[in-house]
Amino acid sequence: MKLPPEQQAIRAKCFHPTGDFTELQSDEIEQSVPERFEKIIGRYPDRLALKTRTCELTYRQLNAAAKRVTRAILATRGEKSEPVALMFEQGAPAIIAILAVLKTGKFYVPLDPAVPRSRSQEILADSTASLLVTNTQNLVMAERAATDGYKVINIDDLGNDPVAEDPKLSIPPDALAYIVYTSGSTGKPKGVAQTHRYVLYHVFEYGNSFHLCPDDRVSLVFPWTFNGGIHIIHSTLLNGAALFPFDVKADGLINLARLLVEEKITIYHSTATILRQMLSLLNRDEQLTSLRLVRFGGDTVTEADIQLYKNNFSQDCLLLNSLAATESGLICRYFFDKDSLVPENDVPAGYPTYGKEILLLDDNGNAVGFDQIGEIAVKSRYLSSGYWRQPSLTAAKFITDQNQGDESIYLTGDLGRMSSDGCLYHLGRKDFQVKVRGYRVDVGEVETALLHHDHVKEVAVVGRKDHLGNSRLVAYFVPAGKIGPSVSALRKFLSEKLSDYMIPASFIALDSLPLTPNGKINRRLLPAPDRCRPELETPMAAPRNEVEKELAQIWAEVLALDEVGICDNFFDLGGDSLSASRIVSSVLQHFQLEIPLKALFQSPTVAEMASVIAEHQDKRLNDKDLENLLIELESISDEEAQRLVSESRRGDSKS
Repeated sequence: MKLPPEQQAIRAKCFHPTGDFTELQSDEIEQSVPERFEKIIGRYPDRLALKTRTCELTYRQLNAAAKRVTRAILATRGEKSEPVALMFEQGAPAIIAILAVLKTGKFYVPLDPAVPRSRSQEILADSTASLLVTNTQNLVMAERAATDGYKVINIDDLGNDPVAEDPKLSIPPDALAYIVYTSGSTGKPKGVAQTHRYVLYHVFEYGNSFHLCPDDRVSLVFPWTFNGGIHIIHSTLLNGAALFPFDVKADGLINLARLLVEEKITIYHSTATILRQMLSLLNRDEQLTSLRLVRFGGDTVTEADIQLYKNNFSQDCLLLNSLAATESGLICRYFFDKDSLVPENDVPAGYPTYGKEILLLDDNGNAVGFDQIGEIAVKSRYLSSGYWRQPSLTAAKFITDQNQGDESIYLTGDLGRMSSDGCLYHLGRKDFQVKVRGYRVDVGEVETALLHHDHVKEVAVVGRKDHLGNSRLVAYFVPAGKIGPSVSALRKFLSEKLSDYMIPASFIALDSLPLTPNGKINRRLLPAPDRCRPELETPMAAPRNEVEKELAQIWAEVLALDEVGICDNFFDLGGDSLSASRIVSSVLQHFQLEIPLKALFQSPTVAEMASVIAEHQDKRLNDKDLENLLIELESISDEEAQRLVSESRRGDSKS
């Protein structure tokens, strides 16, 4: 649909100030990813394609690296279309492997090396992949996940020999490109299958909406294993721009802010939650002047987030809110500039993107009118091809009709309201799925995992806003005996089954779960978490000195707790990667020390962190002493220096 005039006016400002944008045509969607990539290489062979802390590749170099992996995959498995699992950290190796798999005509299955081995094995088994591609850094994890019958390729063993040509394969647009696994209510992850047409639709839509050009420098903050990250990878590289992958968990939000400044990033994507935390860490002299577009996605955006954008970015920077789902991709978008007015608590999700029609349906599948609430459904030919090896689930979520041609309708499970001009407002999940730090979590999967604990009889998991307005999971459980498991035990149990973002921040033991008259759990009556320290295996221990006292106060403030013991594990108290960044920031402010984020993961108690601080303070003092000594030495003559050395030697001989 045509955007209203005010949206057209803002979008018209969304251009790189010096870059040369070339509009993509709709027929460019009807090809394969390798075909499009070959065109980009031909146009921009020596332009920067990818840069990390340890790697910098032009398009020519990126293609050469991908071709070496392509040759190894074809030598191992031939040209048959089949799934290939990839296990990499966030960075260049993952992207090289993605391009390599697509060149073979096969489709890739992302695996996160940080998730429990059992989850990786479930995905491998369900995907039916028999080949796993990894690198040396993740080889041990890959070999543990791959059971008998799997072949593992380590791309670091392939050398640097040039490969002359790509395989000459004919890959149709409706061939599978990848399968991404999401949370499932049955307790098992489900695979969403995506085609080359689906990928190139987003290349087309992102490129034309953002006016992406080769002068753009795009951050990759979303994990490469999730659909949002995959879209950014393909849309950046298949439009000729430069991609800058960044691992928030490993490198911290302070370094993310530095990346945006030092690398002059022009387009930034993340959840609103991450942006809030990052902006709080910016120094006064750090200005994000190069950014021309900030895009939110993955969680709820509030009026306060819009104000945060207005207060922290340049006049030329625009903000884009959007709504997407793994199965449908980008659904709608809404542009903001510094003059945009936003009703309180009613931030628009936006207007439909090219090739997408938004429907709002009641419980009987009938369309509802304007300003009425209904389930959001998306009608398009640019949707997922369905759930991998789950035809019944695909039939339940994707409605097809011979009269619709090649279009289908995807039922998102989200609730929305549409204004008379066609603008959609997102009102949350219809079921019990929630967004946590940008990840969609089906609470049913978390509940199923908890119920496998021997000492848990009943459980309910809900999403709640914390004291900063961020969504967090809270688990309520009824113990199977008189004495229930500790929070420490529950977190350890779940960490072996679930990804870290799926582990609840709080665990609350109840004598019984509140029920509705018809016997269902009444989630509205579940009590909100209080500020009491949770029941841990570690007994409460008070601070022993001023440093521990100050650290305990910092932790209590960040975690919204009345008290914290010096031996309490930060993550058992409900901490996560984002609150860890706030801890590190507070340490910087209080102690004038820059502690790496990984230090908190390695030393997750107040007592341990106090020792880390002491070590850094000692090092800082030693460095200062050395600096003073050098200054003193520079001020004396060569003769005086020789005299001091001689006296020192005489003193040594006497001793």
